[in-house]
Formats: sequence, structure tokens, C-alpha cells
Amino acid sequence: MDLNLTEDQETIRSVFAAFFSGETGPARAREAEPTGFDAAAWERLLETGAPGMGVPEVAGGGGASLADLAVVATEAGAQIAPLPLVDHGVASRLLAGLPNRDDSEPTIDEGILVGSTIVGLAIRPTLDGSARTVPSGAVAHRVVALDGERLVIDGPLAEVPVAGAGHLVNHGCLPLAHRDLSDVTVLATGSEAVAAHARAVDEWRTLTAATLVGVAREALALGVRYVQEREQFGRPVGSFQAVQHLLADLPGLIDGAHLLASKAAWAGDRATDGSTGVLDVDANDVTDFPALAAMALVAAGEAATLATDRSLHVHGGYGFSEEYDIQLYYRRARALTYLLDDPARECRRLAGMILEHTC
Repeated sequence: MDLNLTEDQETIRSVFAAFFSGETGPARAREAEPTGFDAAAWERLLETGAPGMGVPEVAGGGGASLADLAVVATEAGAQIAPLPLVDHGVASRLLAGLPNRDDSEPTIDEGILVGSTIVGLAIRPTLDGSARTVPSGAVAHRVVALDGERLVIDGPLAEVPVAGAGHLVNHGCLPLAHRDLSDVTVLATGSEAVAAHARAVDEWRTLTAATLVGVAREALALGVRYVQEREQFGRPVGSFQAVQHLLADLPGLIDGAHLLASKAAWAGDRATDGSTGVLDVDANDVTDFPALAAMALVAAGEAATLATDRSLHVHGGYGFSEEYDIQLYYRRARALTYLLDDPARECRRLAGMILEHTC
């Protein structure tokens, strides 16, 4: 297992770091509030092929691996890009992996491949015919959801997303919305449907963890930059040991979260090849994709929460003002960390998985 970036992944990182820095960033995130979607930036993203890059080549996509997508997600997180890239990427991979139920209509159409039709993923099972708190529900044309033991996709809403349609106001200004599933097409049923959805949610966990790593990394950079420039008592506040101690341990925490997100992506790619993962905590041998995806999300959420909290703290009172960027990262870190579930419940779920393999 080599988790270092390949030459191709370094190129991907460089290209998308430049794209997100130039086309998104904190200023664009502010303009996109409260719905958390920049339609103009999404249109420019389509030109890069990013929305369909994770779809297998046999289905017409770019054939990028989950590890490749994690690289992109990290750079998007660093610029808190107001784009449904993770949700669309995971949902489109899910659709592309399903067999056609008839020969008349492909599971994934051209619009979804190129991103002109945004597709979202309901990360929770439906409740009373409704997909609750869909991450990109306020901007997605279509949503894939698990309804009991049926994997379904709702009908197209419109030619273009209606900004703010059904938007749920939230602290992180994400495009959250409930979606009605009264008019759906069944894509799969039974164990096939449940397994496909579970796999997609684990990919969502992994890429959201990578996004949170980017959020944490940039939040730390903002804090360091501020304490280097801000002066008190005739010297930079970063020269005071008490300030240094607040930030000194964050690089290790962020690197650990990055390692887990990278390993989860590696395990996810390995699982698609038919390899069976191992979950042996006593032997420190964990290659099971669902377990690693859960670990990555919890660790990245903790790293991003702590990094944004500490960075906001060293900004002093300015950290709470809207004109400073750190508050955007602070809110995004918490919103993404709690979007799927309370981290404590995710830890209990992970503990159950470990006990199941060891008892």
C-alpha cells in the first residue's frame, strides 16, 4: 500500500488547486450564501470534466479512481467551494455501476455525465416517502435514494436548479433540502439496492473526509498567517508561546486525518476490484472499506473542528466577524461533520463493526 500521490495525482492536485483558487474561494462562498451553490462556478467546472471524472470509462466517464476524487475533494475543501461536487460525483458513480433495467433508457444519461444535470444522493434512508436533509437537495435536478429495499431516483425537477427551492436554512450554508419521492423510478431492489446505496454512502464519507481535511488545512494556514501579521506589545502575536501552543499540534492531527482519508479511498478502490478488506484492530490491520470510511469521517471531522476552532480563537474578536474568512471555515467544518450523523453515533456504529469482526 503506497498512499503517496502518483505523478498523475500530483497533476490533478495542481490543476484543481489552481481552478478552485481562481474560480471559488471564500469571497465566492460568501456570494453563494445562503444556498451554498455558485451556478457560474459550476458551469466553469463542467469544462474541466470533473463532474463525470469518477464514472468508469465503459460508462462514458473519465475513469478516475476514488483516490483521484479524494485529491480533488481536498482542494475543493481548502477553498470551501460552493459546489455539489462530492454529492454529484458519488451519485453518478452509483448510477453508472447499476445494470440497466431495460434497454430503452441507460441508467446514467449524458446530462449527468457532463454535470449539466446535477444528481444528488440521499445519505439517509427515506422517511414517509421523503428523502430528508439531502446534502445537495436544494440544487440537484434528481436525487438517488434508498426507500426500504428499493433504490430509486426521482423525476427531473427542472432544466436548471431553482436557487433556494426548498432550502433548509443551516449554519454551514449548505444546499440542504428535503425531497419528495412520490414520483420515482426504481433502479434496483433487495440486497443489490441496499449494498449499492451503502457503498455510495461510504464513498460519500470518504470524500467528505477529504473535503474536511482541506478545510482544516486552510483554516490552520489562516491562523498561522494572522498571528504572523498581527502585532501586540510591539511584536507578532505568534511569537508568544501560549499562541504557538494552540496551533502547534494541529499539523499532526490534520496529517493523521489525511492519512485515514487516503487509506479509505485506497480501500474503496481495492474493494471495486473484488478484494475483501480486513478489520483486525488488535493486529493493527484494517483494510475494510466501510470501517476506514467511518474512521476517516470521524477523524477528519475532529481535525477540522479543532483546527477551525483554534484558528478562530487566535484571531481574537475578529474571528467572529463576517469580514474575516475563518468564520466561513468554522461553520463549514461543523456543518459537514454533523451532516450524516452525530460523530458520537458514528463512533458507536464503528465500534459495532469492530466487535462484529472480533467476537
